[in-house]
Amino acid sequence: MKRTRFSSRKRISPDAGELGRLAAGLAESGGRLEDRFWEAQLAALIERLLADGAEDDLNAALDRLYDTNAQAHDELADLVESGAESCVLSYQGQDYDVLLFNAPLLAWSRFSIPAERIPAPTLGMLKVQLGAHVFAAGAQLALADFLFSPDQLPRSFVDTARLLRELGAAALERRDLPLDATTMAETSRFLSDTRYVVGAVVVPRGAPVFRWNEADGSREVALKEWVRQGGPCLEPLLTGCAFQPLLADAYHAACRNADSASRPYSVRASAAFLQTTLGKPTESFRAVIGAFYDRQLEEYRIGFGPRDSDTLYHGVVWPLLGAEDESTDIVSEIEAVLRESGVKEIVSLDQQFPFEFCDDCGAPLYPNIEGETVHAEMPEQTNATSQTLH
Repeated sequence: MKRTRFSSRKRISPDAGELGRLAAGLAESGGRLEDRFWEAQLAALIERLLADGAEDDLNAALDRLYDTNAQAHDELADLVESGAESCVLSYQGQDYDVLLFNAPLLAWSRFSIPAERIPAPTLGMLKVQLGAHVFAAGAQLALADFLFSPDQLPRSFVDTARLLRELGAAALERRDLPLDATTMAETSRFLSDTRYVVGAVVVPRGAPVFRWNEADGSREVALKEWVRQGGPCLEPLLTGCAFQPLLADAYHAACRNADSASRPYSVRASAAFLQTTLGKPTESFRAVIGAFYDRQLEEYRIGFGPRDSDTLYHGVVWPLLGAEDESTDIVSEIEAVLRESGVKEIVSLDQQFPFEFCDDCGAPLYPNIEGETVHAEMPEQTNATSQTLH
């Protein structure tokens, strides 16, 4: 996925330099015929580097272009993502298009949100619903048997491409992919977080992949039916959680969609959590919005507390994504979500807050009505553990 990169003056390898040259050519292309010429060369080089495990070359090229040629950076990033999440595999004399996908879901809970192995019967039900409502007729699916947290997804393009090929081979053999749960990274605990069902879909070369690629399909209907019929299949995995399934899509696009959707979801979850935990109506709380800067604007933080005090009970982080910056009217979006959640007193502070965290526990500090950054702490009588919604 595209992410902020900082300057690097190190010499880069010949392969990284070639990636930059080809990406610059694509960025300067004047038409589709020339686009295809550059794309074919770039795709072949990216495929080789992914197969060789040359993550450093890919990142070095992206870093260099981030500093020197923004359009070429984006062109290369798109093709690297595509190479990591899709490929062509041959099976029994026929070529198949293979796509790594994930089906994100947003969840919140006063308890721990599970990230664990998915039982075989649940995998079977999920594949039936995905096949019926999300993917095209005739598509074959394989799922990884684990409900991933963001900390447990592949950390690199090379790791993503490796998972793509393992799941693609499993789909062609009509089986699922068992993972070693003991090797999974430890999951950070948040009240609101995202979980991912990850799989691969294979179709004959050039055939439709998604239901909305077919003449009588649409994304809107696919999402509606996936939520209605796929949602109940997820309930056994998310005991004690409120959750919202999102539409399955190509791996990186689904991750970005989940990142974007998780921001308003976390605000709504925060309001619901305070209301149910403290037994008070949402309009009894105040929300304070502050902008937090490092080298530039990094995120907004929202502190929740009682309207009659400068105390903060809880906090939400609203990070900037993609091309968002100070000129993007994010505050209005946050305010709209807060009003929809029932919060009536909303204060947006004009000052720039430093991008700071607690020295002792590492938790974000949130703005209060006095313009100070403080810890968010739930009242002691609730016996609730203070956690961060993110």
